[in-house]
Amino acid sequence: MSEKDTISMQLVREALLQSCAPGAASEEVLLKVGIDPAQLEVSAARVPALAYARLWRLLARRTDDEFFGMDPRKLKSGSLAFLCRSAMARQNLAAGLESGLAFLSLMLEHLPAQLVRQQSLAEIVLLEDEREPRRAFTYFTYWTIVHGVACWLAGRRIPILAIELRCPEPDFCDDYQVMFSQNLRFDRPRTRMIVAADCLDLPIKRSDEELKRFLAQAPANILVKYRDPESLASHIKYDLRQLPAAQWPETESLAHSLYMSASTLRRRLAEEGQTYQGLKDGVRKELAIAWLAEPQISFTEIASRLGFADASSFYKAFRKWSGSNPGHYRSLILNEAG
Repeated sequence: MSEKDTISMQLVREALLQSCAPGAASEEVLLKVGIDPAQLEVSAARVPALAYARLWRLLARRTDDEFFGMDPRKLKSGSLAFLCRSAMARQNLAAGLESGLAFLSLMLEHLPAQLVRQQSLAEIVLLEDEREPRRAFTYFTYWTIVHGVACWLAGRRIPILAIELRCPEPDFCDDYQVMFSQNLRFDRPRTRMIVAADCLDLPIKRSDEELKRFLAQAPANILVKYRDPESLASHIKYDLRQLPAAQWPETESLAHSLYMSASTLRRRLAEEGQTYQGLKDGVRKELAIAWLAEPQISFTEIASRLGFADASSFYKAFRKWSGSNPGHYRSLILNEAG
């Protein structure tokens, strides 16, 4: 994991909230994992993702709970290992996810879940009762486990098209957007994660030796999508979101505005595992998904906003990005009671 991979101190505070007594107990835990307790009071502070992973493991050992004490029932130590072992015995990701969700539904009292496939899209839905919604941190910790295991089982990252949550939007969302998706929607009727359904057909081919390596590195290896918000790619994506697509600069102009050559820009982005074209496509996808959740915005208008010549070109691009046509995605995302 790169030294640039960092986690907001806000998440550290959330992790300590129910799983560790405040004061000296929290300070002792933080010092043990290499986090300066004084930074707890600094809202903009960030810690290495490896330190956050060590905190997760230490709290899990001390409390015998791999879920930070956020459910009446403990997710006892060894639960992640059992989940992985049972899921990896299945033939494909759909069966593996169903097995894993069934296990988590049995272990956690307040977060029963179901996998639903609807044509070219699939959703994992939390079947909560009508009680008050959980904290955003609770939901995102659940998604960290489920999505992280799914990616490991498939041997590739599973792109998330959207996450909806019943809870209000927290004060900090940057890490959640980087880890999961730019398309996070709060105060929704239910909590669910939406992905392209074709990933469910991916075969599972994991060995016992691979499982040992995965568990030895967990949870650090399921936090690797966290990136330094000060990275060049993050800055470029932020700037692109502020401009109409028709005004996005070409590579040479962008490099000039950043006081570097085009070759230096390409090299710097490559060091972060990015390309400028990939960043533009990523922002287009983020914006398209967000606008499809607004029924008053027509497909033609979305195509125009994204710089496509016509709606047909937008349709083709969206299918490439998500595996679904825009109409199907819109019908699913707007089907609040579905």
